[in-house]
Formats: sequence, structure tokens, C-alpha cells
Amino acid sequence: MLRSITGKPGPSGFGSASTAEQVTHGIDGSNLTAIVTGGASGIGLETARVLAMRNVHVIIAARNMEAANEAKQRIVKDNKAARVDVEKLDLSSIRSVKAFADNFKALNIPLNILINNAGIMFCPFQLSEDGIELQFATNHLGHFYLTNLLLDNMKETAKSSGIEGRIVNLSSVAHICPYKGGIRFHKINHKSSYQNKLAYGQSKLANILHANELSRHLQEEGANITVNSVHPGLIMTSLMRHSALLMRIFRAFTCFLWKNVPQGAATTSYVALHPSLKGVTGKYYFDCNEHKPTKQARDEALAKNLWDFSNNLVNASLKT
Repeated sequence: MLRSITGKPGPSGFGSASTAEQVTHGIDGSNLTAIVTGGASGIGLETARVLAMRNVHVIIAARNMEAANEAKQRIVKDNKAARVDVEKLDLSSIRSVKAFADNFKALNIPLNILINNAGIMFCPFQLSEDGIELQFATNHLGHFYLTNLLLDNMKETAKSSGIEGRIVNLSSVAHICPYKGGIRFHKINHKSSYQNKLAYGQSKLANILHANELSRHLQEEGANITVNSVHPGLIMTSLMRHSALLMRIFRAFTCFLWKNVPQGAATTSYVALHPSLKGVTGKYYFDCNEHKPTKQARDEALAKNLWDFSNNLVNASLKT
């Protein structure tokens, strides 16, 4: 906590005050291709901008194509050499995720980095078009399915290029506050007991569990791909639109803990690009340094149950 307040660097040499540009300084990603979900705004846009600055070919995956194209124009305006493309992706829709993956595969290009950044926060109870509670559907299930669909491409890229693939799941410190038991497998769509903040915590816990379980699968296969999760920090972005007043009041009393957008994108960019993390997988990062998440987040049995539960939800959605 003290390091977060003071900005003092941790063992990595970076800390809460570090920016995405600083943690990627000197890195050349000209031989890399990355997908950034939710890359049209907030820390997703800053991540996409900085990766493009480091010569990475960036695909912004976003629900709002107008915002995505505006984001692309902003990046290219400041960096004429930037390689940025946009593709439509609605993570709350299993069919949209499938369509995005099909469109990407049709491009016949490599994929080195997948940044599962997009998300929603504290929204009122809603069901996705597939009949799944919206925060769980968007923050976890859509990314779970997207990652599975793109894995073969990432494996082939890593094998043919010899370059390690990296998957980064954006979680949150909110993973410490899910529903009792962590994941409500039998009440995932239970409206009367829905609490928006606990539902958000549940989805962020799922992001870490997913990363850890996928990391175990890939290690068993011997695939040259790492999977890690990150907490970007507290940043006032459009993600907080459902609780803007509450967040402003909270920020007034905790102003020393909040980051700006360039700082908020730092941990994601660090984990995605920094050479010091070569071979590091199944870890959780905050302020560009490794931290230990909650006991629930490290529960292998819970992670396995979530994996099977998520596969079943995806398969059921594809049949409807």
C-alpha cells in the first residue's frame, strides 16, 4: 500500500507512478501482432497507442466501431508509422465473439499478444443476448471463449516464429469482494439476490482463475505462451459510468491511490511486452510488480470448476 501511495518502484524497477511509455521504453515490437479488446477508450486505448508506438501491429477489438475508428485516427495522427486495424467485437455476445475470431483468422496474420482488456462495471442487473448475467458474460465468458478460439493461432505463431506468446487478463483488486464462495455456479443469473459490486468482483475473480487455469493447460502442453492477470489500479474512466457519483465521492477520500490513464495502462503494457517476464506465467501483477491475489483466486479446484462451467455455458449458447 505504501508503495502505491508514494509511487516508489518495486523489484521490477517500476511502480504506481510509472507510465506505459516508461515501462516499454527501448522495446521494439516490430515483429509482433497484438489484439487489444476494448482498445477504443480509456486504458485500452492508451495500451493500444503505446504498443503501436513500440512498432507492434495492433488490432483494436471494440463494440463501438465509430469510437474504434476515432481511436485509430488519434493514434495514427500522432504516429504516422503506426500499424493499427479495427474489428468489431461485442464480448457479451457469443456469436459476435465467434464472428470476430473468424474474421481475424481470415486475415491470415500471426498473433503474438492477446490483451483481454474490455469490461463493464457495477451495471444494473441485465442478461446478455445469450441469457447470461451481463458482467459475467462480458468480463469473463466473452474473453474465455475468445481466447479459446484464438489459441491455435497463437500456438502456431509461437512455434513458427520462436517468439513467446503472451495473454494478459485485466482483473481488478475487486476480485477480493465476490459473492460468498467466489463464483455462483448455480445462481449465475439469480436476479433477486444480484448485487452489482459483488457481481463485478465475481467477474474479476473469474479473470484470474481463467488465467491461472489456462496457464496450467498450456504448461502441460509445452506451448510457448504465458498467461498472466493484472490489476491496472484505480482510474476514472468510462468504465465507471454506472457509479460515477459514488466513485467521485470515493476518490475524494482516496485521491492518493488513484492513477491517470498513462499510469493505468502501465502494468498491462509491462506484462505484455517487457523482456524480464519471459517464461513467467500464472502470476498476478499490480503496479508492474508481482503480487499474491486472494486464496480464492489461487484455488485450483475453483479454477477447474469455472473452466468446465464456462465451456458448458458457451456450448449451450451456441446451440440456441
